[in-house]
Amino acid sequence: MSVNMKGPNPNKVYPIEENKNLQFIRPSLTKPNIIVGEYTYYDSKHGELFEDQVLYHYEVIGDRLIIGKFCSIGPGVTFIMNGANHRMDGSTYPFNIFGNGWEKYTPTLDMLPLKGDTVIGNDVWIGLDATIMPGVNVGDGAIIGAKSIVTKDVEPYTIVGGNPAKKIKKRFSESKIKELLKIKWWDLENEVIFDNIDAILSLDVDALKKNLDRKGSKTSLDTD
Repeated sequence: MSVNMKGPNPNKVYPIEENKNLQFIRPSLTKPNIIVGEYTYYDSKHGELFEDQVLYHYEVIGDRLIIGKFCSIGPGVTFIMNGANHRMDGSTYPFNIFGNGWEKYTPTLDMLPLKGDTVIGNDVWIGLDATIMPGVNVGDGAIIGAKSIVTKDVEPYTIVGGNPAKKIKKRFSESKIKELLKIKWWDLENEVIFDNIDAILSLDVDALKKNLDRKGSKTSLDTD
């Protein structure tokens, strides 16, 4: 049996054969309005697929869930999409969904408080049972605390938590965050990532810049 010494196969739903809870999301997807980068994984509670955690996601509305690479999504994390929204300019009761003559009161899309796409960056960690509300943008390197309800955008490399989720702190200095966002290690070739995992794990900017400059990486390392 051949062994891939440059990391797991990103095209396998279950990268660890004996663990059917841990799954790479991208190869499991069936819906065109969910876009997920390589190596992002979902740690399920009972073997459910990630798409089961994306609720009220209807193609007619047109919103997308976009998640970057190398994200860690904990058990029970739920994404609420725009299809969950009710009219707010009068009664919120959705008469139309029950039919029997009520279907003629189906609201048009412009009557609903739609929030647009939900976008999660790269190298984001979303903790156990967190909920992401429609239209939220979560920046690269952010951390969402367990059981948080995220109703607003989260800046890169920021830790948030609570209901509603609020900023706890920045993970690093502004200057280091700026450099990390220019390096974008998640966009490097897999072999380059493999060779620099120690520096990536510690987010050692100096080591990454030195190694990537030596290898002639195409990633922009300018910090101006």
